[in-house]
Parts: sequence; C-alpha cells; structure tokens
Amino acid sequence: QQRFGVEENNVPSAMSPAGLTGAEMGLPLDQQTIADYLKKAGYQSIYLGKWHLGGADRYHPLKRGFDEFYGFRGGARSYWPYVTPPQDPLRRWERDYKNFIEHEGYLTDAIADEAVEVIERHQDAPFFLFVSFNAVHTPMNYLENDLPDGNIRLTQKRQQLYAMTKAMDRACGQIIDKLDELGLTENTLIVFSNDNGGAWINYSSNHPLSGVKGTHLEGGIRVPFLLRYGDRFEGDTTFDHPISTFDLLPTFVDVAGGDKNDLKNVDGVSLIPFLNGKKNYRPHKTLYWKKETRATIRDGDWKLIRLPDRPAMLFNIAKDPVEAYDLARKRPEKVKTLYKKLFNWEVTLKRSLWVTKRQNSKRAIDTFDKYRQ
Repeated sequence: QQRFGVEENNVPSAMSPAGLTGAEMGLPLDQQTIADYLKKAGYQSIYLGKWHLGGADRYHPLKRGFDEFYGFRGGARSYWPYVTPPQDPLRRWERDYKNFIEHEGYLTDAIADEAVEVIERHQDAPFFLFVSFNAVHTPMNYLENDLPDGNIRLTQKRQQLYAMTKAMDRACGQIIDKLDELGLTENTLIVFSNDNGGAWINYSSNHPLSGVKGTHLEGGIRVPFLLRYGDRFEGDTTFDHPISTFDLLPTFVDVAGGDKNDLKNVDGVSLIPFLNGKKNYRPHKTLYWKKETRATIRDGDWKLIRLPDRPAMLFNIAKDPVEAYDLARKRPEKVKTLYKKLFNWEVTLKRSLWVTKRQNSKRAIDTFDKYRQ
C-alpha cells in the first residue's frame, strides 16, 4: 500500500493537518480493488461490516467495484444500534448507498445473519463475499450470555474479550454451516485472517510473541491465516513460510479464473501453486513494513527493525521468534546489508497522503518498549 501513498493508520484523532484528514483519507481512486478484478471474471461482490477505506462518497464500496454493501464507512463504532445518530457520521450503519438504517441486535450477529442471506441469494452464480467483522475491535461491547463460566479464570477485561471472540467464532460457524447446507463448500475458497496482531487496548495477548498492534515485532505483524478450498488441499496442515495479505488478490483472481496479466505492479502472489505442491519454495524471500520513520525488513529468516531513537535491531526469526536476542552487534555486516536493502525499497515509495501527529511516534516507541518480551 505504500507504493500508492498509504502508509499510516487512518485514525482521525491521531492525524496531522499536514496531510489528508477525516473522510478524505481513502484508497486512491486509481487503485483497483479485488471486486474490480473479480467483476471482470463474472463475479458479484458483496461487502459486509467495517470499510475504513475512505469515508467520502467517492470512496464508497459501491463505487469501488462492489455490488452490495451492508456496513459502516469508518474504523470503529458501537456494537449496539444507535438510538440517535452518532456524532461521527462514518459510524452510521448503511445499506448499499446512503440508506442509513441501524441494524437490529448485537452487531456481530447482525453481520452473520446478513452473510447467510447473501449466500442464499447468490448461491446459483459466482460471488465474492468480504465479511469484515469489527470484532474484536474496541469498544468492548459484548453479550452477557457469551461470557465464560466460572471454570475459565480470566480477568474481567479478558472475559469481555472472550465474549466478543466467542460471538465472532459463532458468526463464522454460521457462514460455514450455510455453505455446507447449500452444497457450496467444495467449490468455495474460504479465508479467515486479520489485519494486525492483537492490540493492547482490548487486552489481547500475542503470547509468546513480542509486540502488539502498531509495532513491527512479530506480535504486531504476525496474524492468523486459515484457508480452506473443498478437498483440494490436505487438511490439518501448516504452511511454514511467510505470506502476506497482499497475496489475497492474486489468489482470488487465480481461483476465479481471471486474467493474471491484469495484475500490474502487484506485490502479492497466488498461494494456490504453493499449497498444491506445484511450487515448493518461499512465496516471498523479502518482506517490508513501514510507518513513518519506523521500518522493518525480513529477508529469509533475518529481520531488521529500524527505529528513530536507537541503532537498528537484528533477529533470526527461525531461531528466535520471540525476538529476545538482538544480534546486531554480532552481525554488523548483515545489519549493513539489510539496512541498505530496506532504504533502497523505501525510495521506490510515494510520499504518504496522510500522516499522524509527531506525538504518535513517541507513543509508538513507548508501546514497542513496553510490549517487547
């Protein structure tokens, strides 16, 4: 995403007026979405839940390739329907374009119910369903019935997270059950993943990994990724090499029978040949992360983290996944090589279209230090 000028979080309260702010922060219009590509392959595309790719009308899902939308444009909102309109208009619940009608009941359940209806409506033709739960993002709203019983010992805050996670797990089960019921499972690619590691603000734990959301430690960037495609791949297996959510677009285009030649300047690769055994090497030898002056490179099993207030740190992730042992002093040549390679990548990027306030950099460093094991 840095290639087209999106580098920082889209969090209105944290943004500097030096760049785009508010509803103007959105996916640039010259970028095609997954739905744009799949439309060419004959797919109907439906987006449910949290959008967070631009609040202005020109960024609306129905103007970015999707055919149906049931969700909200912002990054967070209450899990309960608003009785009066929220102060932030991007938190309003919306069906398709500007039909602002609040959902009924608990939001995670409402998204699941809509997903089931979507599958029933589109079962006879190719469809792409993007279900973007806001769970388990703050605010910590939950159903009392989902709290753990007395046999599970958790702090009060962790009990709330448990309940929110349980609701999302139940919602995912509803979706899979509906695919099974309609006989669609064998011909449906199902992916479950997340956009960042667990956050401290909702009492997540990334143990045994170091770090949280917003850091480039493994706990901040390593996320669950579950994939199922009928019986095409052996079940209960683990793919050991790093992949990226950048790989979703080419994977979906591949499965949909789209034209791979349409994918220009795309960093991801289709995962299908790696999962079916046709390719037996790393999908990505090198991966990069960047937020303002903070940046990270992983090259093979070596990972270099660059922070603005200290020398670069070096870890061997294969031997030290919790990033307990900084090897920078022992391997100065490796540091020099990776530092240069990281910089050479950075100079290919566009300047960020929006930036956070300087104070956010200090908070990010404090978070890094607090949550490093």
